[in-house]
Parts: sequence; C-alpha cells; structure tokens
Amino acid sequence: MTATPPASDPTGFPAPTTRALAPEAPAEVQAATLQPAHPQLARPAPHRSTLLVVGIIGFIVVGIAVLLVVVYFLSFLGPGLTFIGGILALIPLTIVLFGVRWIDRWEPEPFGILLFAFFWGAGASIVLALTVDTAAQIALASRGGPNNATEVLQAVVQAPIVEETAKGLGVLLIFLVARRYFDGPVDGIVYAATVAGGFAFSENVQYFGIQIAQEGGFDGSVAEIFFIRGLLSPFAHVMFTSMTGIFIGIAARQSNRILGVGLFFVGLIPAILLHALWNGALSIVYDFYGYYALVQVPLFAIAVVGVVLLRRREVTLTQMRLGEYAAAGWFNAAEIQSLATPVGRRRSLAWAKANGQGRLMRNYIRDVTRLAFTRNRIVTQRDNRATSQADEAALLGTITAERSQLAAALAHAPVVTAAGPVPTV
Repeated sequence: MTATPPASDPTGFPAPTTRALAPEAPAEVQAATLQPAHPQLARPAPHRSTLLVVGIIGFIVVGIAVLLVVVYFLSFLGPGLTFIGGILALIPLTIVLFGVRWIDRWEPEPFGILLFAFFWGAGASIVLALTVDTAAQIALASRGGPNNATEVLQAVVQAPIVEETAKGLGVLLIFLVARRYFDGPVDGIVYAATVAGGFAFSENVQYFGIQIAQEGGFDGSVAEIFFIRGLLSPFAHVMFTSMTGIFIGIAARQSNRILGVGLFFVGLIPAILLHALWNGALSIVYDFYGYYALVQVPLFAIAVVGVVLLRRREVTLTQMRLGEYAAAGWFNAAEIQSLATPVGRRRSLAWAKANGQGRLMRNYIRDVTRLAFTRNRIVTQRDNRATSQADEAALLGTITAERSQLAAALAHAPVVTAAGPVPTV
C-alpha cells in the first residue's frame, strides 16, 4: 500500500501531516507530568556549538581574503587611489544594501551570516577571480600576449564563469552550513545579493581607481564610468548572482542537501548568461545607453516583480502557519492580521512606538515570523526534526514572555480607530 502524500491548501503550501501534530495527552497523564520524573531530566541539554565553530573558521578565512584584497589594492593602486576608489564605491554599495534590506524586511536573516556573505563577496570571491585571471594572463603572455579576440573572450566567457562560480560558492556554503537559516528563494536572493554587493564594491574600487589613474584625475570619463557602474547598474552583479541564489533557495525547501549542490550548478547557467550578456554589451555594443534601456531595464523590472511575488508568498506562508498556532491557543485569531500582513505590522508598530514600546513590538513581530518559518520546517520535514522542535519551543517561550510584556506595558494605551483614539478603561 502506498503512503498518502501530504495534502495542500489552496495557497500551494503543504498542510500539516499527522507526524507534525502531537496528540493531546489524557488529563491524568498531564497531571503526572507536571513535575519531571527526576531532577536530572530537567537539566537543559548542552548547546551545540558546531555552527559557532564553523562560523569562526569561516570568518577567519574570509578575513584573510579581505586582507589580501586590501594589500593588492594598496600595492596596485596605492593608498590614495584605494581610498578615493573606496569612497566612490560606497555609493553603489549603499544603494545595494538598502535594496537587500527591502527584500529582507519580512523575515530578516541573521546579521552574522549576512556579514559573512558580504566578506565572501568582497574578499574570497575577488581572490578566486584574481587568481584565475592572473593564471590566464601568464598563459597568454607565454603565447605572445593578449589581443582583441582574447580580451573579448576573457570579458564574455572567462569573467562570467569564474566570477559567478566564485560568488555562488559563498551562497552554497551558507546553504550547507547554516541550513536552518535558509528557508527558500527569498533567502537565496538576500544572501546572493549580499555576496554580490561585496564583490561589486571591491571591483568598483579597482575600476574607479584605475580610471582616475589613467586620466590623471577626475574628468568626464571618470564621471561616466561612475555613472554607469555606480548609478545605472549598482544591481547588475546582484541580478546575476541572484539567479544562483533562487535555485539554491528552491532546494532549501527540501531536506536533501545534494539537491542544493545540483541546483547550484543549474542556477549558475542563467547567472553566467546574464553576466555574459552584460559584459558582451560593454565590449561590442556601440549605443550602450540604447542597449541599457531596451534590455537591462526590462530585465531589472522583471527581477523586481519576481521579488515582490516571492515576498507575497512569504506573507501567505506566515499567515497560514500562525493560524495553526492560533488554533492551538498560542495567539488570539484576531491578532494574526496585525502580525502577518504588511499593513497590520506597520499599524501595530506605529501604535506601539506612539506608546513607547516600538522596540518590544518589533522584536515580537520578528520572533513571531521566525516561529512561522520554524513551523514550516517542521511541517515540510525538510530539517532535523528534533532541532526544529527545540527552536520552536524556545521561540514559543520567548514570544509568550514578549506578549505578556506588551500586554502589561500597553494595558492602558488607547485603541486607535478610523475615528481616532478610543481610551482604554
């Protein structure tokens, strides 16, 4: 007899299976378990520090890579041009980081992982790309030096393959090591965009510094390259690498890490092709601005629409999973709209800030969202069940405490309606 697959609700998300729900114990059993069978059994299990150790090693590696990139810039460009190039490169980086924050607002990723992603892009990816480029230059020099054809091939073939692979490896490492913080395509985009932002920052330092050195100072050509790279296309690398992130994010919904490795290579294909299209245009298109308007602007618009649709899916998932907790008595059903819709969150935060509890409300909403995604890991059985249930228990305890604090702090706050505030008695 074949097993019946989990049912799906109209939104497309799997419904809870019987394995995901615990039966309620009889009253006499509940009474008997009010106290642990032995005090030893009440001692908390030691915290697993594997992720912490791996994280420390990872930061050491990317820290060394960033240091190597800094040494390279100081020796190649000199301190002055490195500083000026860095200041100019901060402008497109700021634009990218604001974009990442917008994408990541619903269910923010841990800051430490995002920092690792940025350093991977700014350091490790650059070191890998420079290593391959140096080897290629040495090989070309042994055969008489580069020419127009080899330069085009390096720009259109070598650079997209090497750079997208180097950047994508950072996203893949996050997926493999910090699996519990990788919930789907939106997370893949966030991590990929952060890696790409770091890579573009280091690359822009070099581009801006070289252009200033070649022109002997600031002139029209320096302004144009800053306009193209810094203002017209700060999201170019983000769009390329996000293709890899999306495919790894699709694998994140499953429990098979091998699938993630396989989809990493699948995602590299559109990432490399988009990168090659961009570099090829810079090499052979005469009317760059016409090409930009006809090709890159529509591609960017499609990417934005895709992100909006993926974020809506996250909203739907949050509402559904929190609804399950409300049915179990953890929330009042009327609260779900305030906690799991963009409009409800903005209204709740504004109301809490007006009553001096903005930070507590922000933490409450953040933890509630994490609970919904943790619940989804349990329901879809795509992560270690014991680990996910331990996370769920910890979040439920935190949320219960935060809810009690909010209730006490805002007990006498007025209820705001369309007609104005209504005092609470």
